[in-house]
Amino acid sequence: MDISNYFKQAIERKASDLHLAGGSVPALRINKELVKLNHAPIDGDELKKSIYSLINKKTQERFRRKRELDISKEFFGCRFRINLHYQEGKIGLTARLVPNFISKPEDIGFSEIIYKLTHLQDGLILVTGPSGSGKSTTLASMIDIINKERKAHIITIEDPIEYLFEEKQSIIEQRELGQDTKSFAEALKHALRQDPNVIMVGEMRDIETVSAAITAAETGHLVISTLHTPSAAETIARVIDIYPHHQQQQILNQLSYVLRAVIAQQLLPSSIGGLVVAREILINTRAVANLIRTNQLEQINSVIQTGHKEGMISLNKSIDILLSKGLITDNIARRRKRNLETRATYY
Repeated sequence: MDISNYFKQAIERKASDLHLAGGSVPALRINKELVKLNHAPIDGDELKKSIYSLINKKTQERFRRKRELDISKEFFGCRFRINLHYQEGKIGLTARLVPNFISKPEDIGFSEIIYKLTHLQDGLILVTGPSGSGKSTTLASMIDIINKERKAHIITIEDPIEYLFEEKQSIIEQRELGQDTKSFAEALKHALRQDPNVIMVGEMRDIETVSAAITAAETGHLVISTLHTPSAAETIARVIDIYPHHQQQQILNQLSYVLRAVIAQQLLPSSIGGLVVAREILINTRAVANLIRTNQLEQINSVIQTGHKEGMISLNKSIDILLSKGLITDNIARRRKRNLETRATYY
């Protein structure tokens, strides 16, 4: 079994993801739709042998011990972020295609306010959205703007490393979990002693990482990270809920001070082919900071709707703009708005 053929098909068909699992038909995700390949179910033993040929003995042992593993590999000149796992006792592989180039801000719909956020010297910026919503692409583009325009020391902490940056005006150190550091939290803590200006954290997964990111932002560093939350208000609620009840007021106070913005995004099927991004943007103005500090998160959506002058925009408004430009169909707009209305019951 030549596993590289599946990666080749993913590249040729411009898929975002490749799915291989023992006993299942291989599949690609193309424009958000899962497409099964014209192929018999994969033999689990053959798949395991092929996957093990991609990793060294030390990594094989780590996978056997943890039963989960994230790595990055290159096939035919293209990088893939790969997750290895087990299902029903058989090995499985999910691979995400990482573009060879870092997207230009204008190509992925950056507004002027997102560009301005890259000029900040400190604070916390969160890019959020469901899996596959382009968070890594947005982060990479923001880091690349800083790299082009500022003489900064940038440290990225990733699991695994996705986009490879070429140093321009900045110095960039990219650290990978498992290879260069044991955890996001440990890497963040020690990064403060490495004279950074900007720290990019692949994901804020736990209380230790969140606490370390907030500390870094409080001590004069610009920290950019991600969460798997669908809206700005839910992002703040998620950060607070990570902490035990007796610590939540302290975190509300800290977050009201260090948060600079939340960019919540989704990818939608485009009417002209491919995908297009819709973004909700929350800027931490004095009014927003007061709502956070007093835990009145249910009012944040109203502030976003009236905060156009500060660069804020709701996801509904972003969808309306895409529709007015002919970038999405009326059916897609209505369906996505209906989903947002359903989620409004969160509060």
